[in-house]
Amino acid sequence: MADKRKFIGRKFGAIHRSRELAVQFLYSQDVCPSRDVSDSLELFLTLDDVAQDDKPEVKARCRELVRQVRERMDEIDAVLLRVVTGWRPERMVSVDRTILRLMVLEGFLMKSLPVKSAISEARTLAGDFGTDNSARFVNGVMHKAARYFGSESESVEEGEGVNGGS
Repeated sequence: MADKRKFIGRKFGAIHRSRELAVQFLYSQDVCPSRDVSDSLELFLTLDDVAQDDKPEVKARCRELVRQVRERMDEIDAVLLRVVTGWRPERMVSVDRTILRLMVLEGFLMKSLPVKSAISEARTLAGDFGTDNSARFVNGVMHKAARYFGSESESVEEGEGVNGGS
């Protein structure tokens, strides 16, 4: 039983790490877009101080997340427009927008993880990479998205700060 828990912990750690890398890369593209995203991503994933030592499956998942977010950006931003009152996605803090795009994609459009997990992961990423207000703002937006999609998200504390910026 202990071996199974250790394996599950490593698996979820690798998934979280792929999300961290995806957020970092997508953020860099948001702030300073490059013409050749594929080449930029491969360079990013081989940098000594970023992802050089990450496992191939982490990098492969990161590539897929980046591809999916970029391909479905209009669809994701349309969701954000519907759930965030008074703030167009381009007016949000860039890192918050990046995290929301990724987690709206995974939690609501792809449905690749439970809503509660998507909200929790979004809040964690915002706490790690965002401003002092990011975790609360992102948490609130994710809860509004859950209501928009008709998802149950009780037992996850809902934050404030969805109206207006972070």
